[in-house]
Amino acid sequence: MKILMLTPYLPYPPSSGGQIRSYNLIKQLSKKHEITLYSLIKHNSERQYVPELEKYCRKVKVFSRPQKPWTLANIFKTGTSLQPFLVIRNFSEDEKQDVAKVLAEETFDIIHAETFYVSPHIPKTDVPIVLVDQTIEYQVYQHFVENFRLKFLKPVLGIDVLKIKFWETYYWKKAAKVVAVSDADAKKMKELVPGLDVSVVPNGVGEDLMEATPLHFSKKVLFMGNYAWLQNIEAAKILANEVFPKILAKESEAKLVIAGQHTERIGEIGSLNIELRDLAIEDVNGVKRAYQESGVLVAPLYGPGGTRLKILGAMAAKLPVVTTHIGIEGIDAKNGETVLFGKTSGELADMTVKLLRDKKLYEKIAGNARKLVEERYSYPAIACKLDAIYQEACSGKN
Repeated sequence: MKILMLTPYLPYPPSSGGQIRSYNLIKQLSKKHEITLYSLIKHNSERQYVPELEKYCRKVKVFSRPQKPWTLANIFKTGTSLQPFLVIRNFSEDEKQDVAKVLAEETFDIIHAETFYVSPHIPKTDVPIVLVDQTIEYQVYQHFVENFRLKFLKPVLGIDVLKIKFWETYYWKKAAKVVAVSDADAKKMKELVPGLDVSVVPNGVGEDLMEATPLHFSKKVLFMGNYAWLQNIEAAKILANEVFPKILAKESEAKLVIAGQHTERIGEIGSLNIELRDLAIEDVNGVKRAYQESGVLVAPLYGPGGTRLKILGAMAAKLPVVTTHIGIEGIDAKNGETVLFGKTSGELADMTVKLLRDKKLYEKIAGNARKLVEERYSYPAIACKLDAIYQEACSGKN
């Protein structure tokens, strides 16, 4: 098949969740399909990574969007438009024109839209669209608004959330096939749009973390994330200010590493035995090293949506995971067998301390989690599921 794929980011280097997913799927899909990739970039320096993607794609084209989202132009457009801020900050008129041009000049079997908010770049077309939403975006921003401190701004932000919800469901209805990454998201999509045809293609683990690795069993607690995402900032603050002090009270030698991209966005946190480790977006080895040097991944995630690649990555690296019910959504894990999860900061702290003290439990959770990832969350298997959805979408066209 000839596939035109649109992503809101360049899928390389594979350091953030979306990049890891897209890059690994492109590598697998390219074995059977011809891919033309259109991506947005924030920095011209990202163009250096295009050759890596050209190994797997027939053509790669990139288009610039503002480096900083909160520009006056974006704010003005949001206030005077029916489109939400999320769409406006991820829109390129040049890309829209080029997509129309390539669709007029070439024949494609499928348009793969990664996230609903790349959809405004796609003109009216008879080519079936497979729309993949890695999370239900309006729920993410709704959670943010509900917890926003400046109450007088909540009504304004709430309007934008309603815009996101309207356009998100609008583009779901327009697509030939809609793909979620978890059963929970698929269920919610069907509730919002009765009769919607939703398939589930979960996230997976890249080859770099699937290497054979020994058990760690250290007292270093890790949280990994890209802090451009609101859920990760919230989780890092809860971990540093609420969960880790309770761990430290029982395990004085424990250390916390909060690693990933844009750590400066986290803001004020406690400093006792805490390291903020900022990793450049291209530092894939740094991400891998952080997993392999740590003892437990603790992820107090309360924001909804998607499948957390940080958790799958830890499982692959034989790093036991302590998280919440929301954090483990989309992963077929069993409490006490492949993961430990709870609700409150006290519960998460107690579970972490238990792992740090009980080597038998540590080995059980780490070993079972690694086995689960090998069997269910490898990208070759996941790409086969997406390939079947492409076939269904084409059959529907006929």
